[in-house]
Amino acid sequence: QDYTVEGFSTVVYEGNGASSHYIGGTGFTPDFTWIKKRSNTADHRIFDSVRGVTKSLKSNATQAEGTESQALTAFNTDGFTLGTDDYTNGNGSTFVAWNWDMGGTTASNTSGSITSSVRANTTYGQSIVSYTGTGSSTNTDTVGHGLSQKPDLYILKNRTAANSWLVRTDVIDGSSDFLLLDGTAAKSDSGVNYADSSVFSLGASAGDNGSGNAHIAYCFHSV
Repeated sequence: QDYTVEGFSTVVYEGNGASSHYIGGTGFTPDFTWIKKRSNTADHRIFDSVRGVTKSLKSNATQAEGTESQALTAFNTDGFTLGTDDYTNGNGSTFVAWNWDMGGTTASNTSGSITSSVRANTTYGQSIVSYTGTGSSTNTDTVGHGLSQKPDLYILKNRTAANSWLVRTDVIDGSSDFLLLDGTAAKSDSGVNYADSSVFSLGASAGDNGSGNAHIAYCFHSV
């Protein structure tokens, strides 16, 4: 079963525990897939084509990126393929997968003070951004997001270290706010200048700008 709009789709499926379980019906080749087991308590799993299909992050946890060779093993023309991992393909368990079309091509972006690798779909206002932090304490580092206008929302994670997911947005009250994707705290005002049509700003925390650490950001704006 699936629900598809332009650039995004939701697919529900049942796992079979097999080493090559194809899930179709996404409506496009996904670049970003977020999977959650529905029938049991389990971590969320996030995969994208910029980091590579075997690289997993957990949206409900602070831990660094892990390599899972039997979770999501391939992005396909109208879906994705799973391995034997119980969290994504447990036999008889039910799952939901949210999928995004992020444009299909990864390119170097030098718009910011930090060079990034970006896969962007400017038609649908969504992109994946990979970059390495500098550890700067001045709140002046910027990263190119590859979109044609300012993101309304961007979600950042330090891939190398155990830090919370940062969610930044200005749609709540017009000011620059942040929340923690893996936490329950209310929103707080952000001391980081938000974004413009080519870059977003980084703070001085290890969560978005850890020195020498790999980071990932998912950016979105209204269309």
